[in-house]
Amino acid sequence: MTRTRKITTDDILDAAERVVVRSGATGLSIDAVAREAGVSKSRVVYDHKTKSALLEALVDRRVGADIAHMQECVDAAADTPHPELYGRIAAADKTLDDTDRAVAMAISASMSSEENLQRIIRKWVLDDLAAMAAGLKPRAALMAYLALTGFYCTELFDFHRWSGPERQELLEDIRKVYTTFPEPPETKT
Repeated sequence: MTRTRKITTDDILDAAERVVVRSGATGLSIDAVAREAGVSKSRVVYDHKTKSALLEALVDRRVGADIAHMQECVDAAADTPHPELYGRIAAADKTLDDTDRAVAMAISASMSSEENLQRIIRKWVLDDLAAMAAGLKPRAALMAYLALTGFYCTELFDFHRWSGPERQELLEDIRKVYTTFPEPPETKT
């Protein structure tokens, strides 16, 4: 007697990612995910209620994984001049794949109409900005972070892909933005 495989929420989100990679954000639907996961539409609706909720769960999972990876990189950068910044630079060294790009495009396509997605991404950015402000050179960290964000988004949205050596040089240059950026003198009040 064969055992029926139990489909988990992660299995459904994996199926949603495959749909997004194959068909883009416009192809993401409850029906498409159910077909991809090999489950009934009612199962997907039971777990996620709407396409918006499904996309939000997908984003939550992706952001959670990215934050966990980033925290590992921050911990590994404990002996650097600004662990939060240098950890983020190390995290950006991860080569992006088609799933990363497809999910980013799906998020981007849905941002204008999905307030919950905007909230998730805003919180992520605000947390990053607070981490940059917490170091000894907050302005330098902010400038390097902005350069890093531009670099990362350029690759994430597939506007350009740099070779491995080019990526390493650019990330080193971003580190130099931090180390060489002049902090404004403190103003006395």
